[in-house]
Amino acid sequence: MANDKANQWSRVNRNHKMYDQYPAQEPPRPPKGSGPRKPRKTKKKRRWILAIFLWLFTLGLIAGLAGTALFFTYANDAPNITESDLASENSTQLLDSKGNVFWSMATQDRDYANSNEIPKQLKQAVVSIEDRRFYKHHGVDPIRIAGAAISNIKGSSLGMQGGSTLTQQLVKLSVFSTSTSDQTFKRKAQEAWLALRVEKNFTKNQILTFYMNKVYMGHGVYGMKTASEYFYGKALTDLSLPQLALLAGMPQSPTYYDPYLKDTTAAKERRDTVLKAMVTYGAITSKQATEAMKVPVSDGLQDLNAKTEAANSTRQVADGYALSVITEAKKLGYDTTKAGLKIYTNMDSNLQQSLYDNANDGSVTFSSDDLQIGATMTDPNNGHVIAQIGGRNVNTLQALNRATGKNRSSGSSIKPLLDYGPAIEYLNWPTYRTVEDKKYKYNGTNMSVYNWDKKYMGNITMRTALTQSRNIPAIRTLEEVGGSNAEKFVNGLGITTNSTPGGSMAIGIDVSTEQEAAAFGAVANGGVYYKPTYISKIVTADGTTHSYTSSGTRAMKTSTAFMLTDMMKGVIKPNATAADAAISGLYQAGKSGLVAYDDNAGMPDKAISDAWFTGYTKSYTLSVWTGFDVPSKNYIPWTEQDLPAQYYAKVMAYAMQNKSNTDWTAPDTVTAKVKGNIVEYEVKDASWSNGGLPSVNSIAQSGETPSEAGISVNSASTGSTTGNN
Repeated sequence: MANDKANQWSRVNRNHKMYDQYPAQEPPRPPKGSGPRKPRKTKKKRRWILAIFLWLFTLGLIAGLAGTALFFTYANDAPNITESDLASENSTQLLDSKGNVFWSMATQDRDYANSNEIPKQLKQAVVSIEDRRFYKHHGVDPIRIAGAAISNIKGSSLGMQGGSTLTQQLVKLSVFSTSTSDQTFKRKAQEAWLALRVEKNFTKNQILTFYMNKVYMGHGVYGMKTASEYFYGKALTDLSLPQLALLAGMPQSPTYYDPYLKDTTAAKERRDTVLKAMVTYGAITSKQATEAMKVPVSDGLQDLNAKTEAANSTRQVADGYALSVITEAKKLGYDTTKAGLKIYTNMDSNLQQSLYDNANDGSVTFSSDDLQIGATMTDPNNGHVIAQIGGRNVNTLQALNRATGKNRSSGSSIKPLLDYGPAIEYLNWPTYRTVEDKKYKYNGTNMSVYNWDKKYMGNITMRTALTQSRNIPAIRTLEEVGGSNAEKFVNGLGITTNSTPGGSMAIGIDVSTEQEAAAFGAVANGGVYYKPTYISKIVTADGTTHSYTSSGTRAMKTSTAFMLTDMMKGVIKPNATAADAAISGLYQAGKSGLVAYDDNAGMPDKAISDAWFTGYTKSYTLSVWTGFDVPSKNYIPWTEQDLPAQYYAKVMAYAMQNKSNTDWTAPDTVTAKVKGNIVEYEVKDASWSNGGLPSVNSIAQSGETPSEAGISVNSASTGSTTGNN
């Protein structure tokens, strides 16, 4: 029996071996539902995962090949890079409309350092903080890129978050734009390719020397040797460890890490970060770093006042204009301290010099050295800012531009734009529409409104109200126009308000000369607003040209623009408020503005805090502001209210010498009407209301006579009217 059992188990074992050897003869499957079928599902799942893996691998391979092909395509289009490119100074230059350089970002001539003039410790500091694997890679460092990504996520990168190597940074500084719009895959690919080429053609020591001579160090200084002499009055080899560490850390953000700032916290933190990086790199010991960190950041720094004055002596003429150009370039995405740009501007150097001279050489009398000016001159036909001055007696450059500041009230110069312009545009008021100049209190208040002379003229025309700069009619006009209409109108002219216009805003809002020049320019050209622009094109270090223009937008009807201009011609008439702006024989228009003090300000009667004049011809618009930086401590006497108009007349007379002197032509959307020997205008076939007021005539000389306007009385309608509504 035992043998039979043994034979039986033997057969079973043989059967199992047979099934292992011949899987096609496996036992029949159990009946459906008699047991689990996990093994079959597992096999299907494995096949599915394998298929996905194969597809992903294939797609990755295709993407990799495509990326490689694209990389080499972009690399093939990369610009050439020469030793001259690598060694050249990286200063941005500003050029005028004729292509002449008028400003350089470098205030000091660079003193190029040879390798043997650069201390080993400074080289170690730069490598430690900027590219620790500098001597191990060949221009591009995949390990650094991966490490930078991880460090950025963890926030523990010792200030070395970027994936670019020192060589790549050098390439970017030498031949590429730093504009954010240019940071594309194509540009990165070309940057990497050129970095590999630079590493092939130059030694590590040469590359490091190129870099240290090219970086921007703040204060208009390029290169670490120049910075050493400028900041410390010493050669690089004579600097201490903490001083070297400070220089090594500054290029990342020279303005933020400036050791001359009142608060040097950022500069110290950056210097100490460099020292810690040097310890990690093995360049110095922890003890050396600790001792260096105890040294004040200001240690050894020279007083820069004398150097700054010497560097700025030839830069004052275009300071305000240059500041606006740099501001615009930054808005376009360029780093003007690092990009090595050539910025072509719209500046007319002759007119820029005229603005400067008339503010500083005594040709226009300023009663005080502290009395300041801001002025902007534009071409009304395209929005180009062709000249601008941000102050007079300027000692500190690139600090304050009063031409673009928006913190001073416009006074009455805003009336054509905020009050009367909308009245013509939306209510079809003619130039002879009657307005009231009578006692008035702001709506809902007990506060009386006064004119500059504390008198009232009764019922007068809109033309008279504008040329005589009456406050009460302007406020009443804004009320009838409505705040929303007024706001829409000035917004279309590039002027924004903090609230819906109303009340005292009718006679003054905060605005800049840049804004007024552009807004009045729209009136001058027939109603098209152009945003003021300083830059015509920018050529980057790789030779790429980026052009910039301002496209105009219709801001008002041609009828509105013409009628405003016709009324503002009268502002410069002998008996009007800006007679000092008159230039014999010149067709021009404009508006003055004065800002008085509150009665409780403790100032003399008729003292002025801000004085304006903005005027224009068909070729130029010039907006001028004068005042004191601290108006609570000083004031403009009433006798000097016409200073902006006098300044305008000097500059505009010079500017128009070689320009065509042509008058504005009435569009076919307006109709001339002679009333009281003044040529008035109304919107053709438009409905309007005289507000139930009696019809009156404009005062003498507030407009043109028929002979001055070149029309016959017979060709224009005559008579009085109270409106047709």
